[in-house]
Amino acid sequence: MNNKIAAQLYTLRDFTKTPEDIATTLKKVRQIGYEAVQLSALGPIDVHELKRILDGEGLTVCVTHVDYFKMRDETQSVIDEHKVLECKFVAVGGLPPEYRKDIEGYRRFAREASQVAEKLKKEELIFGYHNHSFELEKFGGKTALEVLFEESNPEVFTAEMDTYWIQHGGGDPAEWIRRMKGRIPLVHFKDMAISNGNQVMAEVGEGNLNWDAILEACQSSGVLWYIVEQDTCQRDPFDSLAISLNNLKKMLDVRR
Repeated sequence: MNNKIAAQLYTLRDFTKTPEDIATTLKKVRQIGYEAVQLSALGPIDVHELKRILDGEGLTVCVTHVDYFKMRDETQSVIDEHKVLECKFVAVGGLPPEYRKDIEGYRRFAREASQVAEKLKKEELIFGYHNHSFELEKFGGKTALEVLFEESNPEVFTAEMDTYWIQHGGGDPAEWIRRMKGRIPLVHFKDMAISNGNQVMAEVGEGNLNWDAILEACQSSGVLWYIVEQDTCQRDPFDSLAISLNNLKKMLDVRR
């Protein structure tokens, strides 16, 4: 098994606001044991300076989150930045609100984003869609997430599925990953726990998600990157990333 693990820097967004913060944070991420990151929610920094810092720490970029409208309207700029970063995956972190009003909005996004994704593919970049739970709202018996993937171009529109948000929306993360087989290079790994009667995000392996089923689904569906993320941490976010990494490595060792 060739499992690649990365840290989603959104987890550390409070520590990536300046170039100095970013350099310090990336050093800590590498010291924790990660060899790759997803770029998201960084403060202003020149892409060449960022690449220099990443190279200095021995970190690769597996994927980014880019604002959809920048991706659509400044496509060449996005392409150029990703070539500097030597990163071939570019994902939308969330569906813009103007497309969420009704099912026609989801259909429109599926078509439009497919056209953007086709432009990216010509430059060897791969478009990904990161879900939350609102896409599991049903319209006429079908979830909006189904509509997004059914009405987009499967050759260019891929999934960056989030385990927590699928569960939060009442879905089965492993089932959804299997449904996306061959179209899901990236998965966000975060757990769900119950604290004082409320759902909370937890470190991988510290909550109630069925990780045996999720890992089996990932391995049978062609997932390339396991990306650890925790939007909200109950402790220091660096400690949370370390706990998730250690637990995930143990799970993968058991499966070997």
